[in-house]
Amino acid sequence: MTARRVALQAPTWRADVVIVAAAIAVLAYLTLFPLAILVLGAFSSGGSVFDFQFTTRWFARVLTDQASFELLANSLAYAGGSAVVAFAMGTAIAWAVERSDVPLRNLWYGIALVPLIVPGIIHTIAWLFLLSPEIGWINAPLKGAFGFSLSAYTIPGMVWIEGLHSAPLAFVLMSAAFRTMDPSLEEAAAASRADPWKTLRRVTLPLLLPTAASVVLILFVRTLESFEVPAIIGLPGRVFVYTSRIYLALKQYPPNYGLMAAYASVLLAISVLGLLLHRRVTRHAERFATITGKAYRPRRVELGRFRFLALAGLAVYGLLAVALPFVVLLYSSLIRVYTLPSVENFRELTLKNYSFILEDDLTRAAIVNSLKLALVSATVVVAITSVVAWITIRTRTPGRGLLDFLAFVPIAIPGIVLGVSLVWLYSTIQIGIYGTIWILIIAYVTRYLPYGIRSMSGGLAQIHKELEEASTAAGARWWPTFRRVTIPLLRPALLAAWIYVFIVSLRELSAGILLYSTQSVVLAIRIFDMRETGQYTAIAALSVMMIVVLVALVAVLQRLGGRTVQAT
Repeated sequence: MTARRVALQAPTWRADVVIVAAAIAVLAYLTLFPLAILVLGAFSSGGSVFDFQFTTRWFARVLTDQASFELLANSLAYAGGSAVVAFAMGTAIAWAVERSDVPLRNLWYGIALVPLIVPGIIHTIAWLFLLSPEIGWINAPLKGAFGFSLSAYTIPGMVWIEGLHSAPLAFVLMSAAFRTMDPSLEEAAAASRADPWKTLRRVTLPLLLPTAASVVLILFVRTLESFEVPAIIGLPGRVFVYTSRIYLALKQYPPNYGLMAAYASVLLAISVLGLLLHRRVTRHAERFATITGKAYRPRRVELGRFRFLALAGLAVYGLLAVALPFVVLLYSSLIRVYTLPSVENFRELTLKNYSFILEDDLTRAAIVNSLKLALVSATVVVAITSVVAWITIRTRTPGRGLLDFLAFVPIAIPGIVLGVSLVWLYSTIQIGIYGTIWILIIAYVTRYLPYGIRSMSGGLAQIHKELEEASTAAGARWWPTFRRVTIPLLRPALLAAWIYVFIVSLRELSAGILLYSTQSVVLAIRIFDMRETGQYTAIAALSVMMIVVLVALVAVLQRLGGRTVQAT
């Protein structure tokens, strides 16, 4: 006797239409509508879309002015250089950890991930302490011994700082590729007496070409939209890129909204072009496939005499990416005025900076706002994307492809471009949320929708629909089935998405830097404002507190996530 297969019920036709239409309307409002207003604003000489007066002067200025060519060159050099530096470091660490017999691999894996947790603004300020022209921990000895110093306020300085901070992303992406690659071709090269370096150069890296190209493009787009280094390093050094120019266009008096929209539109176009190129590069990745139905066990390369050289390289990375930045922040947080370490300074260490942070009303408000934003943003993103993913994967409802597209659109929108779009939108539609925490929630939810939808879609794809069909066969309609069957099964993906959005919301700066007011300051923006008033030792104290709390929080949430996975 064969069991009759029960079709998974979607909502009734009326509810089906209402839910999909409502979801499309919400996602279009969050993603497409602000971009449409942005583009209209770039072609308007008026102060709002309702005062639309067509003009091309903003684009003419952005595209033909001599300074604009320098801006484009700086942006491409900064993004391209940082991507190359991050990829080189991340790939080297990934290969050492995943494919070599270097000692203490688990330790280096953990160390490589730490910078992912640290907000970019904290990393950047730490390197300001290290590369300060006169009293930097690195520059002072260099100047004393050799008579020269390294400047952070240049394109190479910006590339180094951003590349070092982005290397963990390259490490994570390349680690997965190294871990799953069939080593048979490498073994064949070794059997032909090729040394490890030759095998890596002629076999391993060519096999990983699609992944490598994909990672470089992701790093390029991510750096192109970054704001921390261009604002904190680039502006004082008068090295302008698109994100810093957009910020200056808003902060000048009176704000030039049209110019800001034009810069944002160009940055958006470059970002979209990069992502389209990424899609084209990865479209035929199956040509490079090495994972088949044949079982294999990845072989670790024996480094021999180079084993401890690789260990030294990993130690240098750990020193530069984790230890030095944290130590310089910790030291700076314990002194009254930042100076180089000395015996006298160590005798006068103080906790007054920490007392100031804990007693400062603006900082306490920023902590509360950040927690509210992170909690609400993570919850809303997970709620929206779980429903959208279920509709797109489990049903044949018309419009489900459009839903998936709309949820993924923000991946191409740089954070500061999203901020500009919302500035235009809510200065045009004045409903009283500009400058409040609500506009930041809208920005954060929109920005992180793609990460939620990919996590939910991946989780649902791993859950066979027969359990939902059993619920339907028992007479349950779609909502009870979704709530009592699908959601519990989807819990690991839900928790993973929630944790990710919660953490990145706590450290977000670029999406909110144009949208906040004194009532809606968050931690990253508070640090940015304190920097402008020269409160560097207080910033160091707040940074140390944030790093400790974020690392502990990630550890706890990951532990809870692991228990959830085991329980399911």
